[in-house]
Amino acid sequence: GSPRRRRDRDWDIGDDGGWAPEADLDLADVTEPRDAPRRRAGEGVRRDDRAERPPRDRDGMARGPRRSEKPQVQPAAPTRRELKAAATETLQTGVQTLTVTGDEDDMRVDRFLAARFPQLSFSYIQRIVRKGELRVNGKRVETKDRLEQGQAVRVPPLKLDQPRPVSAKAGEDTKSFLASITLYEDSDVVVFAKPAGLAVQGGSGTKKHLDGMLAVLTDAEGQRPRLVHRLDKDTSGCILVAKSRFAAAALAKTFRTRAARKIYWAVVAGVPKPRQGRISTYLAKEEREDESRMRLAKHGEKGASHAVSYYAAIDTMAQKLSWLSMKPVTGRTHQLRVHAAEIGHPIIGDPKYFDVQNWEIPGGLQNKLHLHARRLVVPHPRGKGTIDVSAPLPPHMEQTFNLLGWDVSRYDPIVEAPEE
Repeated sequence: GSPRRRRDRDWDIGDDGGWAPEADLDLADVTEPRDAPRRRAGEGVRRDDRAERPPRDRDGMARGPRRSEKPQVQPAAPTRRELKAAATETLQTGVQTLTVTGDEDDMRVDRFLAARFPQLSFSYIQRIVRKGELRVNGKRVETKDRLEQGQAVRVPPLKLDQPRPVSAKAGEDTKSFLASITLYEDSDVVVFAKPAGLAVQGGSGTKKHLDGMLAVLTDAEGQRPRLVHRLDKDTSGCILVAKSRFAAAALAKTFRTRAARKIYWAVVAGVPKPRQGRISTYLAKEEREDESRMRLAKHGEKGASHAVSYYAAIDTMAQKLSWLSMKPVTGRTHQLRVHAAEIGHPIIGDPKYFDVQNWEIPGGLQNKLHLHARRLVVPHPRGKGTIDVSAPLPPHMEQTFNLLGWDVSRYDPIVEAPEE
């Protein structure tokens, strides 16, 4: 039960020829606002600045333009008639052309739309971008592409869901619920223990989700808490939320540089050999008529992203079940679920990736996804030490652990796994 000295070779299940960190994660990325550059005190004046000064006479007094000089005419702002005509055209066609501002420079396309149109669901944004209905400077883009200041974003007619007014009682009930699942909170961040079955963001047919609930926590200055990363609907456990734009930007960098550590617990079929190891694959999204899922892909394939995970078996039940601790290095969609299935030990209750033939779930276990975001360790966005939070097991996994006699206080060897 005591910690062993770290040996990286214990975690290798195959040499994949090395790994170069990706530039981005597929997490809920929030772009840090950029302030416009200001001239510092004592800096020299540029020629352009001197040219803007009014001409002066021999005595140094400012004078008006000579008759031969034409006064500089500033471009006139749009007239009320012009603005009305533009608004009428937008209403008639439903097409909008938005200009990327300085604060939106380097922002992902999907985050730009979410910020401009909070009523849009995540799946709806993905759909209009994938279909090419949204154009940037006349060209098709992907949701993960980043915008530049001054670019023209053509937005197709949108179907905006009008938010229903929330009664005072419903708002208080939502606040009470969020308080009941709060694991940690300060002036910058809050960590929730998300229940299994609660969606993180809205989608097709999804009306109740965590992102929508965060509106009741809007502060006096109008700042609404923001998601920093996501969990699957049926995955329970730690989820981090930023309470300000500053915290969101700082935490986005933390996840992008992989300074955040996440540990998941899973119950899988069978016992893996070796009992701990490293899984390295490429994953790509596969669209189907009724659902989308991730599949294994080849290096260099369009849409393929590198995915790396570590796993370690903490306890087993004969050769039937294993309690795995898993640490994702990257943050791809369904990464741990695909990787568990790839090594031949899919997660119990996984409706997408459990593919063991003629396998029956043991009596007393619920057929629900046994994947739990157990622990989250991140540097505080203001440098105030480290946030280290653990979430209790969801009821269906607690029932499984009690039935199998597994002790949650056992030493977790995944803490010894490398960070890359």
